[in-house]
Amino acid sequence: MSTTRLIGLLLLGGGIALLLISVSADMIGLGRDPGFGYQQMGGTSVGGAAAIIGSLLYRRG
Repeated sequence: MSTTRLIGLLLLGGGIALLLISVSADMIGLGRDPGFGYQQMGGTSVGGAAAIIGSLLYRRG
């Protein structure tokens, strides 16, 4: 497995994990305020971007 493909796979997995944790933070007890706060928006955005970049790197490698 090439290095690019491995990095892509790690980014994809990490991005999906961050995305899921950010979206479900209130349900699992990590949310501080009720509703969807700015920290959850940031985690969702970063997780989604990492997952997209990871999938592109995985496909490219």
